Amino acid sequence: MTTKQLEFNQRVHRLNKKHHKMSRGYRATMRKDGLVVMKPQRVRSAVPAKVLVFCLLGFFGFKAFLLSNLGPTGYQFRIDSLNQGTSVEQAGAWVMQIDPLSEALAVQLNKVLY
Repeated sequence: MTTKQLEFNQRVHRLNKKHHKMSRGYRATMRKDGLVVMKPQRVRSAVPAKVLVFCLLGFFGFKAFLLSNLGPTGYQFRIDSLNQGTSVEQAGAWVMQIDPLSEALAVQLNKVLY
């Protein structure tokens, strides 16, 4: 009786897990033998990964353009003035500080533009 109860509990656990997955959405598919089977759909992210990557590329490109246009001293002067401001401005200064990637992109941008 114990093995039958264990098999039953495992089956109930599998069905509950499948029911939880299907509560988020499902699709009907037909198997080769003609039986229609419901399969849970995968949960997709609200923001695709491509959008995040393009936003990061745009952000670092913007920083590189500013660094290229203002020069390192002018850029650092503006970052230092942001550090003297409110906590929001200080957070902006931390985000906009010169990093190796934007510095390398600025060097490449200087070669192309000037």
